[in-house]
Amino acid sequence: MKSKTGKKLLSLLAITGLSVTLLGACASDVPPAANIDTKSATEDAAETTGTESSKVIKFGVIAPLTGAHAEYGQGFDAATQIAAEEINAAGGVNGYTIELECQDSAADAKTSSDIFTRYGEDDSIMAVIGDFTSSCCKANAPLADEYGLVQISPTASDPSYASMNDYCYTVMYNQSTAAPWTAESVVGHYLGKTACAVMYLNTDWGITTNDYLLQGIDKAGIKLLGDESYSENETDFSSVIEKLKATGADCLVILDQGNVPTIINQVRAADWDCQIVSLGPGASDQILELCGENANGLVIPCPSYITEDNPTTSDFYKKFFEKNKCAPTDHALCAYTCVQVLAKALESIDGEITREKIKDALKDVQYDGMAGHTQFNEDGGVNRDLLIIQVVDGTYVIQKEYGYK
Repeated sequence: MKSKTGKKLLSLLAITGLSVTLLGACASDVPPAANIDTKSATEDAAETTGTESSKVIKFGVIAPLTGAHAEYGQGFDAATQIAAEEINAAGGVNGYTIELECQDSAADAKTSSDIFTRYGEDDSIMAVIGDFTSSCCKANAPLADEYGLVQISPTASDPSYASMNDYCYTVMYNQSTAAPWTAESVVGHYLGKTACAVMYLNTDWGITTNDYLLQGIDKAGIKLLGDESYSENETDFSSVIEKLKATGADCLVILDQGNVPTIINQVRAADWDCQIVSLGPGASDQILELCGENANGLVIPCPSYITEDNPTTSDFYKKFFEKNKCAPTDHALCAYTCVQVLAKALESIDGEITREKIKDALKDVQYDGMAGHTQFNEDGGVNRDLLIIQVVDGTYVIQKEYGYK
């Protein structure tokens, strides 16, 4: 595997004037069938290897369109499609139109790697956007190096992922900074807690995030009363909840994404009236819809919050909601950003577009947008500040802006 060498600071920009459509509803509705191919507005264009004569550039998307993380995967599909549609409607990139092919990984590492292999062997695929989980992205990293094919993830936040080789990128914040900040600034400073319990997803992402969270808890002088993991496919969390409730903790930190609504409801069903903090799900409408009053008081660290009444985000919100019947989260925003970043890379390439040229061009890309100014570090990760968002009377409210310590 090639080592990561001298990645320059990469400025990524979150997005202005985003608009998103989604083929299928949110995860609460019937999900699309596994391994569905979905294409952008350019689906009638001829497929290509990136030559000047065909004028089409094709990106593969890997996302969990089904399963526990389907809300986020369907958001990937929608956000990447609308980004491509917007770029194409504006004339494309140096005369090229962008085409997408999306495949369902169901957040399964083997399935994700099988899809990546198919993309790698398809010369028309010039870069891959995805997958959702750090575990899937890390499983695909050796394949990215083998095929010389960029894998840019909207959401992989395991600090070890992006440094695996020169073809690995992520536009999500890094848990080596976000998790300790959650312990110190959210649990310790904002909530004023001196003790807490933690439950976390037993995956690469969950284990790594938990390790960094515990470092922050220790540094902040917060007493850890319990720390329990559970499997990714778990649906009954009662035994873990009862064990942590018995510690007497009045603050519970949940490290997860798709399982968060179920866990919150089961915590309340267990008559545990604790403060809940969750790092991972973003400001998801599904939490509000599935949890109802149980969500009140929930605190979520989040890198962006997309609202209808914010002039910067309203267009994106309205178009996403119209097609997806739920509000977009930061995860969808990051998927949109991936397409925009790749488009910026294409703009700087002279002559024939190749996988290698895209990889090299990404190192110098700068992009500013709706979530502010984000930079890749030398390993291909990014630095992003977080908001503190809390559910108040069934609505997300920004309680602390970027930079809160």
